[in-house]
Amino acid sequence: QVQLVESGGGLVQPGGSLRLSCVASGSIFSIYAMGWYRQAPGKQRELVAAITSGGSTNYADYVKGRFTISRDNAAKNTVYLQMNSLKPEDTAVYYCNADIQRLGILRSVGFWGQGTQVTVSS
Repeated sequence: QVQLVESGGGLVQPGGSLRLSCVASGSIFSIYAMGWYRQAPGKQRELVAAITSGGSTNYADYVKGRFTISRDNAAKNTVYLQMNSLKPEDTAVYYCNADIQRLGILRSVGFWGQGTQVTVSS
């Protein structure tokens, strides 16, 4: 069993900041890429940011310069999303995703967290 647990969502005013965390646990052999996606009401889930096991990052254009993705260098099982200068259009459920190779399994598989709500409103 593998679990991804997100935390850090909430209500924030426009221009404010939030930091999301996601911790992977369970029968894990190795974690490759990790990322954050979001889904607003009536819209498809979209990539926000991703980071490889080597630390290379990729961002959606609409968050470049405002959001920063990072990983815990020691534990390797935690990914963060620092969100600054938040806008009302950033309101969505944010989901953590990780490409994980489980113990005793050769292939890696993508796992999802349960999501955390981020609401940007005055």
